[in-house]
Amino acid sequence: MKHVIVVGAGQAGASCVARLRSKEFDGAITLIGEEPFPPYQRPPLSKAYLLGEMERERLYLRPESFYAEQDITLRLGAPVTAIDPAAQTLTVGGDVLHYDDLVLTTGSTPRRLPASIGGDLDGVMVVRGLRDVDAMSPRFTHGTRVLIVGGGYIGLEAAAVAAKLGLRVTLVEMADRILQRVAAPETSDFFRRLHRDHGVDLREGVGLDHLTGEAGRVTGAVLGDGSTLDVDFVLVGVGITPNTALAEAAGLRIDNGIATDAQGRTSDPHIWAAGDCASSPWQGQQLRLESVGNAIDQAECVADNILGEGRAYEAKPWFWSDQYDVKLQIAGLNTGYDRIVTRSGDDDALSHWYYAGDRLLAIDAMNDPRAYMVGKRLIEMGKSPDPKTIRDPDTNLKALLKA
Repeated sequence: MKHVIVVGAGQAGASCVARLRSKEFDGAITLIGEEPFPPYQRPPLSKAYLLGEMERERLYLRPESFYAEQDITLRLGAPVTAIDPAAQTLTVGGDVLHYDDLVLTTGSTPRRLPASIGGDLDGVMVVRGLRDVDAMSPRFTHGTRVLIVGGGYIGLEAAAVAAKLGLRVTLVEMADRILQRVAAPETSDFFRRLHRDHGVDLREGVGLDHLTGEAGRVTGAVLGDGSTLDVDFVLVGVGITPNTALAEAAGLRIDNGIATDAQGRTSDPHIWAAGDCASSPWQGQQLRLESVGNAIDQAECVADNILGEGRAYEAKPWFWSDQYDVKLQIAGLNTGYDRIVTRSGDDDALSHWYYAGDRLLAIDAMNDPRAYMVGKRLIEMGKSPDPKTIRDPDTNLKALLKA
């Protein structure tokens, strides 16, 4: 009987095994995860779950019973220690398992502050997994002083939750502006105002020099401009690193993650990869996307190709971020844009459309689901409306899909 093993029990891993069974694959399936929990959603961790608005069981992508019902062997709390591509085996918990196809959905790990600047002090935390959020949750009490390092989406979402719960929040971003790596200045301006309106002490162009502590516990911070802060705990949101160690040790090609071909196959014909850890061909480079949508779509494509469909993965990037009462929805990739077209919608709706010349690349939509959905469809269809038409508030956006 053919055996497919999936290493990494997150969104991508869960999507892959579910797809295999839905396509009536009748071989053995094993899903292996390092954490002791069944596959769960990560986006709500730093929002609804941390706010106490979502119970743990609601995080689970499927009831644990689903895996038994679908004859999927679930091995949790079991890190894989080695892969032997020549023998088509892997080692987990002292057992050696044989695979016909292996799928690596190992995800990513948040970057931490180095110990040399106090990153190893108690109270310096990251937001990634269920254990991280469970550990930090008791610290989210009214009046507590928190320093957030990093002005990307993770840091800003954490700041929003902390501010809503009445914490005293300082956020520092070493770059000239928040979201500098991923968004236009116009989007940065919007979220800067939003956070300052909610009382966040937001400092841009200021890095962290080092943390200070007493008895091994963080108590303060010295910033790059020489200013000092008293803090009760620190949240670090300075990006993630793809988990490629297993793949590297197995001799697989690494290029901005575990490099795959258009079908999701790695440099070994029996090993595949999907999700945060994987990169796939895109415009002459290996593109790696960190999003739920990509994890699902890429993993399902891999499952289809294990079953012999031979289809290429076509990335359709989309992302979202919830901060206070604002829902940001993003479609497309803005790499190479040279101008922004701003469109105001009903009430507080706003969208920024990224163009390279006359070509529409991406859209950031704030509380404007209509603009987001139309923009996403236009990008997928390869259509680029005249920027003047987009800017005109009287334009019927849906009509642009038929133009």
